[in-house]
Amino acid sequence: MIVYTVGTFDLLHVGHLALLEYCRTLGDVVAVGVASNSVVSSYKPNIPVIPLEERMEMLKALRCVDIVRPYDKLEYVSACEELKPDIFVIGEDWGNKPHNLDVEAYLHSKGNKVIQVSYNPKTSSTKIKQNVISQSHRGTYLAQEL
Repeated sequence: MIVYTVGTFDLLHVGHLALLEYCRTLGDVVAVGVASNSVVSSYKPNIPVIPLEERMEMLKALRCVDIVRPYDKLEYVSACEELKPDIFVIGEDWGNKPHNLDVEAYLHSKGNKVIQVSYNPKTSSTKIKQNVISQSHRGTYLAQEL
């Protein structure tokens, strides 16, 4: 069975690892779609900190991941046509935007599953970025006191 999931995977962290290891429990092959900077900028205010090629390289190094492919358009049907996943794993913030509904309809028409998972509450790339900014400001204040 082929399991496919998509994301930005910026600042790879334990939440990403938990998602990918969960995907591994669902099938024999785990394929990961990685959003390009242009895709990310279409739905987030900032582009990733880590370049696309490096994000892909880190994912390829994980034992639980078999296939890593970038995507340059905010649509998932073409990748599903190519990969033919049995299961598509999505995050809790998936929503009902047209590109999401299109891939869900496509997968359901093929008899495939869409599984929605909750994000790891311990961390996220956004939280990591906020902590870095907070700590850098704190360090600036400490340096000023010295």
